[in-house]
Amino acid sequence: MQFPEYRPRRLRRTETLRRMVRETYLHVNDLILPLFVAAGKEVKNPINSMPGHFQLSVNHIVEEAKEAFGLGIPAVLLFGIPEKKDERGTGAYDPNGVVQRAVKSIKSKVPDLVVITDVCLCEYTSHGHCGLIKDNDVENDSTLELLGRMALSHAQAGADIVAPSDMMDGRVAEIRDTLDENGFDQTIIMSYAAKYASGFYGPFREAAESAPKFGDRRSYQMDPANALEAVREVTLDVEEGADIIMVKPALPYLDIVRRVREEFDLPVAAYNVSGEFAMVKAAAEKGWIDGPRVMMECLTSIKRAGADLILTYFAKEAAHLLNEGKV
Repeated sequence: MQFPEYRPRRLRRTETLRRMVRETYLHVNDLILPLFVAAGKEVKNPINSMPGHFQLSVNHIVEEAKEAFGLGIPAVLLFGIPEKKDERGTGAYDPNGVVQRAVKSIKSKVPDLVVITDVCLCEYTSHGHCGLIKDNDVENDSTLELLGRMALSHAQAGADIVAPSDMMDGRVAEIRDTLDENGFDQTIIMSYAAKYASGFYGPFREAAESAPKFGDRRSYQMDPANALEAVREVTLDVEEGADIIMVKPALPYLDIVRRVREEFDLPVAAYNVSGEFAMVKAAAEKGWIDGPRVMMECLTSIKRAGADLILTYFAKEAAHLLNEGKV
């Protein structure tokens, strides 16, 4: 097919024609809204680097969950900010911990909303790392039991999905075994399977108060230069029992999302992380870009790359536009 016989612009002439031949559709069912649960009562602390997002106490989290579900968003992801932190992150697996209480409250008020919980110690440890420390290093194997206990406490509270984000070797198998042995064989594991040591997490670490007090996380999160390693990591998590596999971050790693989609037949999630959100918001505030348009372009690109599910701080804004038929 060559010009002038074939003219691709014929199919772009009107909005109706463009909709007829559109290849990728974003739907509100694709979206998952991350939320930050804080200890205390009547807490609503704005997150400076993430406009429109807050650290919320349990009562406000329930209201946020109701609003999300009312918009058609099918799931929320909970991160906890405990009142106290210690070296072992004991608040992470406390049956009366902040996330556990939030799960119970949400499921009692919005039972059909899918509740996902982040399984990682970094928000609960005084040192800010994702596992136990020995000789100034994160010790892999001793951390696994605590991750299993944390996931179990979330399942006991009513979580539908647990999402290990720690990147310890063997954690999916440990969590699957712990859940199954305690009668929670129906609890889903959404594994942060290919999680990169990224500079795009800065705003999240402010929101979750989880920046490491020393060193960094490069010894357990993945090197941004590696793609084959991502396939190996995802393969291990699938073999250990993951039900959903995730790539994080999303936009700088769309090639990884596509590769994972092509190599595996499980549902694929991608995390449109805090730094990606913050950059769009900051540029829009400056008047440099059309914020809503760029937001939808970013989310569509993640879907086009092969993600079935998109975890995004844009979830409510995008849902409004999708529900109004403005995209």
